[in-house]
Amino acid sequence: MELSALRLRQRDGLTCGPAVAVVARALMDPGHRAALLNPSGYAVTASGRDWFAGEQGRIHAEVNRIWPRRLGTTPPGMARALTAQAAAHGVRYRWRLCRGRRDGLADVLAALDRKLPVAMLIGNWLPRHWVLLTDRHRDDDRRADGQLQCYEPSSGTVVSVPITAIRGACLTGLGFPRAYAVVVPTHR
Repeated sequence: MELSALRLRQRDGLTCGPAVAVVARALMDPGHRAALLNPSGYAVTASGRDWFAGEQGRIHAEVNRIWPRRLGTTPPGMARALTAQAAAHGVRYRWRLCRGRRDGLADVLAALDRKLPVAMLIGNWLPRHWVLLTDRHRDDDRRADGQLQCYEPSSGTVVSVPITAIRGACLTGLGFPRAYAVVVPTHR
């Protein structure tokens, strides 16, 4: 699935987390990918866009039963959403805080190597937006200073993110510079 060409945007200003969860499942599950894409697999159908918006609403209601929806999705809520999305594949997700410059991101890189997406909570002085790390750049798979592919749901684009920018709280192209938390798979 060529995610960058699909322009899958969150349906409103509160559903970045659910949009990330839906895209994560589409990346992992051919059945959900088929609900979204036309038979060629290179474009989103009108019914696919409606399905995408509906799934965002369903997931938002499901993971925010107590937490007010207007405040977005919490890291534990995102972990529950991704676990529910990946359960058929025997994958569970957990969340953890980002540790800045001392964070090796080994769990993030290992997940991407296994073709499992990783949600990342970003913000300025306050965490406020979810994005999805989807892959490493093909030409620098093993470099510690390499680049990761990142789905940004408010624009529906895929942005290259340097690993050093995640560690150094200087992200660009995502709307916010600092990574606060990641939601990573615990096992397969």
